[in-house]
Amino acid sequence: MLLLVVWIAVGVLALVVLGALVHGVLGALQRLGRELEAAERDVRPVLAQAQATAARAAALSSVEERRGEG
Repeated sequence: MLLLVVWIAVGVLALVVLGALVHGVLGALQRLGRELEAAERDVRPVLAQAQATAARAAALSSVEERRGEG
């Protein structure tokens, strides 16, 4: 009888530990998602500026090529 009580206690303890691990992992995934969204918000203006700069550089390059041909 005592052995049955010990096995039940071990099972309950294992479930509690697994539940805590799952809770921690899910919380970490949620935090990671929030961090990625914040990083994307921070990088978006820099990306737009880099794309605008690349477009201006391409436009200047094509103008210089036309001048060289003519």
